[in-house]
Amino acid sequence: MRQVKHLLENKGSQVYAIAPDAPVLDAIKHMAEERVGALLVMRGDVLIGIVSERDYARKVILQGRSSAQTAVSEIMSSPVLTVSPDTDVFDCMRLCTDSRIRHLPVVHHETVVGVISIGDLVKEVIGEQAEQIEQLQRYIAS
Repeated sequence: MRQVKHLLENKGSQVYAIAPDAPVLDAIKHMAEERVGALLVMRGDVLIGIVSERDYARKVILQGRSSAQTAVSEIMSSPVLTVSPDTDVFDCMRLCTDSRIRHLPVVHHETVVGVISIGDLVKEVIGEQAEQIEQLQRYIAS
């Protein structure tokens, strides 16, 4: 099974982040502009949380809070579950499923080197299964 570092080689290591004191409205705008479902919350180079569309819906909208008046730090999820570049894709899927999360920051030596989503993981598993099926079909046909 492939590892997270292989996913990042194909996907890229772009990280979208926001400061903890930024208004939630800025976070939502940034997510929309970048077409992502979550942002890392960073204080400088230090990962301190993650904020997602789910956090926004549950902790701002449903509670009648103001997006412009609420700081990201008030709704972010923390501590953040992370994985290393050497983590197996299936282990990441298990972590996402068991923890009911959709985004995993990838950290190497305390430095964020990328983010993978459950969609990235599913795509990888489907691709690997299709490859295995093709190999089995060639084996059977020969």
